[in-house]
Amino acid sequence: MARGGKAFKAVAKGMAVVASAAAVIERRRRAAMAADPHELPTEAPGPVPVPRTDPAPAPAPVVASVAASAGEAVAAGAVAEPSAPVPAATAPTAPAAAPPAPAAHTAHAGLGREYHPGRPATPAEAVPWGLRVAAESTWRLLLLGAALYVIFYVVDMLRLVAFSVLASLLISALLEPSVSWLRRRGVPRSLAAGGVFLSGLAGIGLVGWFVVWQVSTNLPDVTAQVKDGVNQLRDWLITGPLHLTQQQIKDFADQITKAITTNTDQLTSASITGAQIAVEILTSLLMTFFTTFFLLYDGERIWNWALRGLPRHSRFAMAGAGPKAWATLTAYVRGTVCVAFIDAVCIGIGIDLLGVPLAMPLAVIIFLGAFVPLVGALVTGTVAVLIALVTQGPWTALMVLVVLIAVMQVESHILQPLILGRAVRVHPLGVVLGVAAGGIIGGIGGAVVAVPLIAVTNTVVGHLRRRNEAGQAVFTALEAARETAERTAAAQPAAAQPAAAD
Repeated sequence: MARGGKAFKAVAKGMAVVASAAAVIERRRRAAMAADPHELPTEAPGPVPVPRTDPAPAPAPVVASVAASAGEAVAAGAVAEPSAPVPAATAPTAPAAAPPAPAAHTAHAGLGREYHPGRPATPAEAVPWGLRVAAESTWRLLLLGAALYVIFYVVDMLRLVAFSVLASLLISALLEPSVSWLRRRGVPRSLAAGGVFLSGLAGIGLVGWFVVWQVSTNLPDVTAQVKDGVNQLRDWLITGPLHLTQQQIKDFADQITKAITTNTDQLTSASITGAQIAVEILTSLLMTFFTTFFLLYDGERIWNWALRGLPRHSRFAMAGAGPKAWATLTAYVRGTVCVAFIDAVCIGIGIDLLGVPLAMPLAVIIFLGAFVPLVGALVTGTVAVLIALVTQGPWTALMVLVVLIAVMQVESHILQPLILGRAVRVHPLGVVLGVAAGGIIGGIGGAVVAVPLIAVTNTVVGHLRRRNEAGQAVFTALEAARETAERTAAAQPAAAQPAAAD
């Protein structure tokens, strides 16, 4: 028994020494971590032992070996007596967990590199904010440009269909008020649409017949005047400041004749291309007439069918934007017709007073050209200037040019703001750039439809923006009302508690 007591006392002393050594090591580790909390450990810590309330006794062989080693150590004097009894608090416990590493430390540990206080957590944070905004804006603009390119490519492939539909919309916007007026008077829809359509078709046919009749009637006189003008031009080249000779003029005429004779194949192909263009124009006209009739007859149902093809959350917005866009298009077409008629009448009267032949056909050409705002009447009016130069001389041509410029000034400063100002609301610079872009993309047809497309797009975007602003205002008001109700509900119990205490 005495020997067993000594062995147990030796084991207890050994365990106390081990606990003291472990406590010293733990204190030193904590002091090192407190001195540099951001330093990463060089080695991964081992598993943390979990303390148990009633540890199970060690197996007998292990206890015997520990007791034997402890007895030998005590006999040899390796284990010194402690100066004071070891308190119970120094019993072996689990080492305390290390303090948590900072958030930046954890982020960098996932990237496999040491933490530095001045280094961003991710590479994206190292990019300046302005550069990030520019990069994101750039790829979005590139995506939008790619989408527009695809749209224009598809429209170019289907240009006959696209121009037919756009021309039908313009004609329908001009004729639809008459259809609505007849339907309000009790005329059936089919009869109103058919009557207005046939009346418009007859009007277009009469205008074309009048132009052909005027040109065929005055063509002999104009041809004779053109010959006289060419002779006068040749005399001016000989006697004028250029001092050309008859031989030089003859050589120039021979070169023109040779170029015509040597390029017979190209002229033949051009004639074939001209025939193809004529077929395309005829097809486009038939498609335009067909589409116009159905837009006049069943335009409302067509619009409702188009709305059903949109996403559900976009139908209400476009249902409100559609009538506004149609009103803008109608006002634009009617205003443009009025401005074109005034331009054609003024210019026609001016060139007729100056004695220029073909005044009425030229007025009709100017009327058609005026459908391109600001520049159409001026471009088509140059035909009148050339005819006046050939038939009447440079002084008359200069006077025709003055008339054109005067009428264009009146149009841009008085007629356009007064008649189209409220309907279009597009800056003249936007009109000119839109006409130029439309002419480059789609030729004459693109120049004609560019401005109405810009006007309609401006109206739709403005309506959607105002609708979004109104929705945001309603949402803000509802949020403010909800917060006020919550504060009131929270204040009522606080006021009721003192009352209940009293």
